[in-house]
Amino acid sequence: MQNLLGILLIAAMIATVAMLVRGIIAFLRTSEADLKGSGVSESGLKQNRMMRMRIAWQAVAIIIVILLLVMSRSQG
Repeated sequence: MQNLLGILLIAAMIATVAMLVRGIIAFLRTSEADLKGSGVSESGLKQNRMMRMRIAWQAVAIIIVILLLVMSRSQG
């Protein structure tokens, strides 16, 4: 079980980094028209979506770490 959680943890960490990179790329693609326009831009919405996904994957990774710690304490 711990091996499976370890693999899931690595996958969650990779997903977190992927979402971070995608969010940075979306941020770098922001144009001056997006900044000066009225209302919410498509670029801004994409940045927010990437940030929410990154936070979600971080939460998954933290939950897996907690599960691993609980399992290691119960075995020892």
